[in-house]
Amino acid sequence: MLHKILIIDDEDDIREVAALSLETVAGWDVITANSGAQGLVRAAEQQPDAILLDVMMPGMDGPTTFRELRKNPATAKIPVLLLTAKVQSSDQRRFADLGVAAVLFKPFDPLSLSNQIATVLGWS
Repeated sequence: MLHKILIIDDEDDIREVAALSLETVAGWDVITANSGAQGLVRAAEQQPDAILLDVMMPGMDGPTTFRELRKNPATAKIPVLLLTAKVQSSDQRRFADLGVAAVLFKPFDPLSLSNQIATVLGWS
């Protein structure tokens, strides 16, 4: 099945590597956004099957973006996976308490990223 994924990350190289990985390895349709604000608009317009959301971004960070996604009925049910370089257990608990589908860690393996997402979301 062709899945549509929205990647929200302020780092161009992370967005590009993740997008290329998901398109090439899994054959998914990928949409990108370079900020939380842009991500909110793209999520509402494009209705992706899932969102890969960076935690640390200038302006609107990942947790704030996630809360805004949940406030909008058009995006409230879209599963969100956080992407973070923060690996401390206190950060992991705080992110998990938000209600995200999963927390994935940077640096990620481009060859296994789609499998990680598919496993978490029950797509495999």
